[in-house]
Amino acid sequence: MNDFSTIHGNADGVLPNAERCDVCVVGNGAIGKTAALALAQAGLRVTLLGPPAPPVAPLDPSATGTAWDLRVYALNQVAQSLLSSLKVWGALDAARVTAVDGMVVHGDGAAHAGQIEFDAYSARVGALAWIVEDRNLTLALDSALKFAANVRFVSGRATQLNIDADAAVLRLESGETLRASLLLGADGGQSWVRHQMAIGMDYRPYGQRAVVANFACEHAHRGVASQWFTSADGIIALLPLAGNNVSLVWSAPEALAEVLLREPLSRLAERLTQLPHQALGRLQPLQPEVAKAFPLALIRAHAITAPRVALAGDAAHVVHPLAGHGMNLGFADVAALAAALGARGAQRDCGDARVLARYARARKEDILLMQIATDGLERLFAADLEPLRVLRNLGLNLVNKLPVLKRRLMAHALGNQQKLN
Repeated sequence: MNDFSTIHGNADGVLPNAERCDVCVVGNGAIGKTAALALAQAGLRVTLLGPPAPPVAPLDPSATGTAWDLRVYALNQVAQSLLSSLKVWGALDAARVTAVDGMVVHGDGAAHAGQIEFDAYSARVGALAWIVEDRNLTLALDSALKFAANVRFVSGRATQLNIDADAAVLRLESGETLRASLLLGADGGQSWVRHQMAIGMDYRPYGQRAVVANFACEHAHRGVASQWFTSADGIIALLPLAGNNVSLVWSAPEALAEVLLREPLSRLAERLTQLPHQALGRLQPLQPEVAKAFPLALIRAHAITAPRVALAGDAAHVVHPLAGHGMNLGFADVAALAAALGARGAQRDCGDARVLARYARARKEDILLMQIATDGLERLFAADLEPLRVLRNLGLNLVNKLPVLKRRLMAHALGNQQKLN
C-alpha cells in the first residue's frame, strides 16, 4: 500500500526515485486527484504535485446539521462512469449521494413564466445526475490514492517550468527538480501552468457571485432539482440532498449577493419559500446557519495543450454554473486524456505531440458547446426586456412540448454517453 506521504528531496535537491515520471499532475483538487488515479491505474508513473492540504474531517454518519458541505457537485453519467471504473464511486458514502430523478426549469415573469421538465424515465437512465458533496468525493479519492502504487505525492509549489526535448522540467520552491514526459495542469482557473506556457485566455466576469447554503424543506423533494431563471435576480437552483434537504446555488448579481450574505439566513429561506411554483414548502436553514459566495466568470483558454503540457478542469475552461457541468467537463477531460494516452502505442511517450493533438481534438467540441450554451443562456436571461422575456418563456414551453428536442438536450447533459431514441 502506498503511504501517500510527502516526499523530501536529498542533498542535491532531487526527489528520490522520482527524478523522472511519465506524468506530473499539478493541482491536488478533485480533477487532479482523479487524473493521477486514472493514469496510474493505466500503468503510468505519476507524480501529484500540490500545496499541503488541510486534513479532511470524516463524514458525520448522522447527516444532519454541520454534516452537509456547502460545496456540492451535480455529477453526470460521464463522471459517474469514470469514477466507477476507478473504484471511487463505490467508496463514496452512498447514503449521502442523492440521485436527481427529475428537473424543473422555470422562466421569469409572474403570470406567464415558461417551464420545461426533464426526468430520468423519459431519458431511459437511472438518474439524470447525482449530487455529491465535495468532502465525500475528496475522502473517496484520497482513500483510492493510498492504494495506487504508481502515484507519488509531492507537497510543494513550482516556481519554474522549462520544456526540454524529452521532458517538462519543474523547479520547486524547495529547490527540488521534477522531470516528466507530460505535465498536466489541473491547478484551477488561475492556473500557474497555463500562465507559464503563455497560453492566452478570454476572461469575462459575469458580475455575479454564486451564493451557496443548505436548507431543510417542508415537503419531500422526490429527487427533483428546481431552477428559476430571472432577469433581475439571477439564476436560482435548489438541488436535492438526502432526506428533506436541499442545496442552494444562487447566481446573484453582485449587489444582491452582498445583501443575501448580510441578511440572516432565515430571510434567505423566506425568499426561497416565496419563489413561484416552489413545491418544497417552507424552507428552514440547516444549522449552523452559514452561506458562502464564489465569483463567477467565463474563462476560455486559447489552447488546452502545448509542448509536453496538457490542461484539464478549470485550468482549461470555466463556465457559468447554471447547467452544473463545470466539474463534469473536468472529468470528461480526464477520461479523454486517459484514452489518448492509452492509444498512443509503445513507441510514443506521454508528451508526444500527436497524443496531445488527439486529446485536444477529442475535447474541442464538448467544451465549445458547453461554453456557448451556458454563456448564451446567461446572456439571454440576464436581459430585462419584455419582448425577450416573452420569447424565452415561449421557447421554454415549446421545447417542453417537443420530446425529440428534449431528449437531445438530455443526452448532451448526460455527457452524450446515452443514445436517447
